[in-house]
Amino acid sequence: MPSTKYIFVTGGVTSSLGKGIISASLAKLLQSRGYSVTIQKLDPYINVDPGTLNPYEHGECYVTEDGAETDLDLGHYERFLNMPTSQANNITTGRIYQSVIEKERRGDYLGETVQVIPHITDEIKYRIKLLASSGHYDFIITEIGGTVGDIESLPYIEAVRQMRWEMGNRCLVVHLTLIPYLAAAGELKSKPTQHSVKMLLEQGVQPDILVCRTERHLSENLKHKIALFCNVEPTSVIESIDTDTIYNVPVLMKAENLDKVVLRKMNMPENQETDLVKWEEFLYRFKNPNDEVTIGLIGKYAELKDAYKSISESFIHAASVHQCRVKVKMIHSEEIEPGNVKDVLKGLNGILVAPGFGERGIEGKITAIQYAREEKIPFLGICLGMQCAVIEFARNVLGFKDAHSTEMNPRTSHPVIDIMEAQKKISCKGGTMRLGAYPCEVVEGTKAFDIYGIKSISERHRHRYEFNNKYLEDFKKAGMIASGINPTDCLVEIMEIPSHPWFVGVQFHPEYKSTVARPHPVFVAFVKAALDNK
Repeated sequence: MPSTKYIFVTGGVTSSLGKGIISASLAKLLQSRGYSVTIQKLDPYINVDPGTLNPYEHGECYVTEDGAETDLDLGHYERFLNMPTSQANNITTGRIYQSVIEKERRGDYLGETVQVIPHITDEIKYRIKLLASSGHYDFIITEIGGTVGDIESLPYIEAVRQMRWEMGNRCLVVHLTLIPYLAAAGELKSKPTQHSVKMLLEQGVQPDILVCRTERHLSENLKHKIALFCNVEPTSVIESIDTDTIYNVPVLMKAENLDKVVLRKMNMPENQETDLVKWEEFLYRFKNPNDEVTIGLIGKYAELKDAYKSISESFIHAASVHQCRVKVKMIHSEEIEPGNVKDVLKGLNGILVAPGFGERGIEGKITAIQYAREEKIPFLGICLGMQCAVIEFARNVLGFKDAHSTEMNPRTSHPVIDIMEAQKKISCKGGTMRLGAYPCEVVEGTKAFDIYGIKSISERHRHRYEFNNKYLEDFKKAGMIASGINPTDCLVEIMEIPSHPWFVGVQFHPEYKSTVARPHPVFVAFVKAALDNK
C-alpha cells in the first residue's frame, strides 16, 4: 500500500455548513471500501483546548479515551467510524503556539528568529503527519475549522499549500461551500462559491473537489458553471442537499460518487464496492419507528442543543435498537421548583439529568430527581446528574437536610460528594480533572450488571468531585447501592436504587462511547425502561 494520503476539508462563505459531517461521511465511505481512515480537527482559536470554553461559546466538550478535551466534531468522527480518537486528532492554535514557544525557550531553534513561516507552519505540518506515525492509515482527513478568509486560519491554509507542493497527489483539498437560494430571484446563486474559491486561490490553494451545501438540487448546467469558474471538473462538483438527519449524509455522498472522485484523483484503487448495508439498516429503523417515548433532558443549557450533542445522538442510536423514536424534551433546570415540578415534568416517560459544572440550576435538578424517584419514573443521572441523585437521596431519605457537594457548599455538614484528594491542591483549570477512560467493576445481580452483561467495563470521565465513601454504608442500608466501583481507587462509578423500576446514576459519561454500530448499553437499557413505563 502506498504511503498515507492526506485529505483537507476547508469551508467557505459561512460557518456551520457541516465540515465535520462531510469529513466523517467521506471517511465512512472510504472505510466501507476497506480502507483505514482517521480524521483530525484543526481549530484556529488560541485556547489550548475546548476544556475551559463555555458551552455557549463552543457547545459540548468531547473527551477521548486518552483523556483529551476536544472539539465536539470528534464525537461525530467516532460515531460514524466506530473508532476511538485521541489527543492527536484535535489541534488548536493555542497548542501549536504553546509548543513553538516552549521549544524557543529551551533553545531548540538555536537563536533563530521564530516566525509564523517556517516555525508555526512546520509545527502544524508535524501535527498533521503525527497521526500517520501512531498507526498505519491509508487516509488522514483533516478538517480545518473556521471559514476561508478568517485571519486566524491563514497559517493552516499556508501549511496545506506547502504540503500540496511537497507531496503532490498524496494531498487533496475538498472545499465545502454554500449555494444559496434567493426566493426573490427564484434561483440558486453560485457567486458566493466563486468568491470563496477565489479567496482560497489567493492563498495559493486550488481545491480539487467542491461540496456544495444547498437547499435545492443543483442542475447539471449550474454544476458546469461552478466547475468552469472554479477550475474543477464538473464531476468534482458535489451536491450536498439539506436533509432531515446527519446520518443520511454518507448515503447522499455515495450517490454523488464523492468517494469515487477522491480515489480517482489520488490514484487509489476502488478496492471493493461501498458497503453501507448495516448503516442503511440503522437508517431504516430510525426512520420507521414502531413506538415513541418522551424523555426529559434536564440541564442548565437546555436552550443550547450542542451542549448535550453526544447525549442526543446516543438516544438516536439506542432508539434504533428498539425501532422507536425518542423525543427529547429539553428542560431548563432553573425553571423547576417544588411547586411546579409535576406540571413541568408531566407526560415524561423518562428523566435524564445532564452533566455540568457549577451551582446554577442545581436545586431544580435535585427537585426533578426527587420527583422521578417518588413517582417511579425511569431515571438516568450522568456525572453531576448522578451526584445530584446522591444529594437528593441523602436529604430526603437519609434525613441529612443540608447534604450537598463541597463544590456547591464547602461548609455542608454532610459532604456526600467531595473533591478528589488528588484535586485539592490544583488551581490550574486546564486538563486537570479526572479525564479519559478508567476501569469499573460491576456488581453482579444489579441493574448495572443487567445493562452491561459483563463484570469489567471501561468508561470515560470528566470531573473533579466523587461520591464520599464515608457514607457508603448509610446509603446501602437506606436502599441506594454502589453497583459499579473503580477497582484501583475504590471510587464509586455507578449508584442505583434496586427497589425502583429503573433508577441509575453513573459518574462517567456513557454518551462519549455510543456509536451507530455500537449503541451504548446504558442508553439502550434506559430507552427500554422508558418504553416499559408507557
